[in-house]
Amino acid sequence: MRSFRRSPRVPVLKTITTLAVLLGLTVPVAAQPVVSKTYSYFTIGGKTAEELDSELERRGPLTRHTGARHPGATEIKFGGEVSYVDRGGRCSIGAVKVTVRTHIILPRWRNRNAATGNLARIWDALSADIKRHEERHAEIARTHARTLEAKLRAIRPANSCDILEGKVGEISREAIEAHDREQIRFDAIESKNFDRRIMRVLKNRSGAGD
Repeated sequence: MRSFRRSPRVPVLKTITTLAVLLGLTVPVAAQPVVSKTYSYFTIGGKTAEELDSELERRGPLTRHTGARHPGATEIKFGGEVSYVDRGGRCSIGAVKVTVRTHIILPRWRNRNAATGNLARIWDALSADIKRHEERHAEIARTHARTLEAKLRAIRPANSCDILEGKVGEISREAIEAHDREQIRFDAIESKNFDRRIMRVLKNRSGAGD
């Protein structure tokens, strides 16, 4: 059986952070980013490795970044709020809340319960690898959300809230760009190691079944 083809990149669908300005509002500082994660599934058919491969290419999520379909995808959206406190001619950061929403899209094979032998092992290895890959995309986003929130809270007071607002925008843009670069690096590494990784998983699963 031929191996499954993995797209070289399962892109992150990014939304540039927009931070609402709440001038003069004092609220408690958020300790951690507000994180949410949801899942959805697309169903595929097929009874051979070739058919499964074709179904993934035909039915996988279509991403706007590449215009191509993929065996899985993670949609990521950053957002949040920053409040500013203007007092005594100085403006400081009041409260910071960064949010990150991740939505993971995964395949579901409707014939899995009837599958046996080598094809079942291939599918289990592939679907587990797709899920692990997308979960890692979500974790990268959460890590960058925590970093962004810490950087925003650390901004020093300035002579005006306009200055601080500019700093918030600059730090936010840099954080999102750093996030996107890491996601791209992750995909590049995963693509290179895909065949070796799947063969290792298959070997481990075969050994566990002996």
